[in-house]
Amino acid sequence: MDTDVLVVGAGPTGLALATWLARLGVDHLLVDDGDGPTRESRAIVVQARSMEHYAQLGMIDAVRDRTTWVSGLRPGWGRRPAPGVVPLARLMRSQSPFPGAHVLEQSANEALLVQRLTELGSGVRWGHRLLSLTDRGDAVTAELAGPDGPRSVTARWCVGADGSGSLVRREAGIEFVGHTAPQTFFVADADVVTGLEDGRITLRSGTDRFLLTFPLGPGRHRVIGLVGDGDEPGPERARADLAEHFAVELGEVRWFSSYRVHHRLAERFRAGRVLLAGDAAHVHSPVGGQGMNTGLQDAANLAVKLAAVLRGDAGEEHLDHYEQERRPVAQRLVRTTDAVFSRVVSQTPAAVLTRRVLVPWLAPVASVVVGRLPLGRRMAGYVGQLRIHYWMSPQARARSGGRRDPVVGRRLPWTGANHEVLDHLSWQVHGYGPVLPELTGLPRLVTEAHRFDPRPDLGLAPGRWFLVRPDGFVAAAAEPDRVGVHPHPARAGLHRVRPRTALTPAPASLHRLTAVPHPHSRPRPTSQPSPHLHSRPRPAPQPPAHLHSRCSGCEAHIPAVNPPGPHPARTGAHQLALTAVPATSQPPPPSSTAVRSPSQPLQRL
Repeated sequence: MDTDVLVVGAGPTGLALATWLARLGVDHLLVDDGDGPTRESRAIVVQARSMEHYAQLGMIDAVRDRTTWVSGLRPGWGRRPAPGVVPLARLMRSQSPFPGAHVLEQSANEALLVQRLTELGSGVRWGHRLLSLTDRGDAVTAELAGPDGPRSVTARWCVGADGSGSLVRREAGIEFVGHTAPQTFFVADADVVTGLEDGRITLRSGTDRFLLTFPLGPGRHRVIGLVGDGDEPGPERARADLAEHFAVELGEVRWFSSYRVHHRLAERFRAGRVLLAGDAAHVHSPVGGQGMNTGLQDAANLAVKLAAVLRGDAGEEHLDHYEQERRPVAQRLVRTTDAVFSRVVSQTPAAVLTRRVLVPWLAPVASVVVGRLPLGRRMAGYVGQLRIHYWMSPQARARSGGRRDPVVGRRLPWTGANHEVLDHLSWQVHGYGPVLPELTGLPRLVTEAHRFDPRPDLGLAPGRWFLVRPDGFVAAAAEPDRVGVHPHPARAGLHRVRPRTALTPAPASLHRLTAVPHPHSRPRPTSQPSPHLHSRPRPAPQPPAHLHSRCSGCEAHIPAVNPPGPHPARTGAHQLALTAVPATSQPPPPSSTAVRSPSQPLQRL
């Protein structure tokens, strides 16, 4: 066996998947037939949920240094922008530490992911083209053509992240169902653009035209429009159309391309030992800036499941839950973007009349009203991919009668401090109240317990404890006196709870952590100061010493929540070295943490 996971395709999805696998300690091989990351801008929007994933991967500072922040969207009709702005950032401010949208060209996303992957001791085998793929039941064999000639690679699993024309998908015999829109679109990246605002998205419609723009920096914009019937797509034709129909003047066009929009979905996301992610599994309209972000979430979800299976914490059937969770998300996205896209560009008399009558009236009203309604916050959450819901199992859906829990099956609601611990990429139990959840009796898969202040408005009430997956989704909840996680929570898919005797306070061998600002950390935009955690023991006659990670640049100490030894850096620019620091006995802090004691070694996930 050459590797555990062969990833084909080093676009954003494949690179993100490899980075997650590296952080989780999974052996993998990433191949791509190119000579390096793309040099084209292509996808450019990084939504709030993807920024949270970048934070978990330890690269958020590098990403934020290069993004253009988008605070809102201004709709309009033809040459007339609406008087108000839909305040995306304000509507997301209480939902994520990264509100609004963040513009970062695909080329920059890929370059930063390659950089992070290299820091983690991995990389990309560039110039390796897949020729064929064979699933042998207990492994897959890939035939590759590389710079040094043909090569055969055997892996336990293969993930196709090789785009909409995926050879992996074809070799696995998976159909790519959907259609291609008849209209032709253009996309242009231009400098010295007039008629548009910096820092805001513009969305305008017309009788037979369409305009969507994203800011790339001062005076620079990505412009997407519809090529008129009979027109030859080209920069000069696009420049004339934009000036005539939308009063937008383009300066120097740095990049121009024309394309047709595809709406397609793979019939399956898994066939035996082959799995699909990103554009290999789903493609759709660029409306909403969702495509690259959906692939990034595919990568996080799949990496966690592959790690659980390869470590023996779950059976191979657990990978079926990847399709059960992610395919409905992609299906809704394809269906929704298709419907919106069709209404915006359709040239049927009914559609043209609707746009001509309703949009000039609706756009100004929506620009002023949406930001003041509860519906606006929900809509912003959907755009930021913060409101995705997974059914943990068909049985869970049946038991609930289809009613979704406000917390379970969703990304952990952000309160500030509770997302700071998610970059440990571990299974955690969270309590929101006076009692620190104990780890005694829980499966060894669960390695951390944390206590935070209650937030009943978000469903994080003192009467429930929550099992949080490494990808930040809440897998289960139970009352403290009835907590009993299934012996193999990852293996079951359905994370069940069962009665158990009432829990007692965590013993002294489980140590509390309290938040202390780290002098080298760049503050994250949270509702509280960004903490690095320092260890303090629970009251005990002889407080023991604990292993900490130490930043060699400032000698500050950060708790080692994983076993001693090489491990991907969890703290961004911090240079890690292990050191023992004696802890002193102090009262329980407002937010605290328990990790398994040295006599109970942690498992890395």
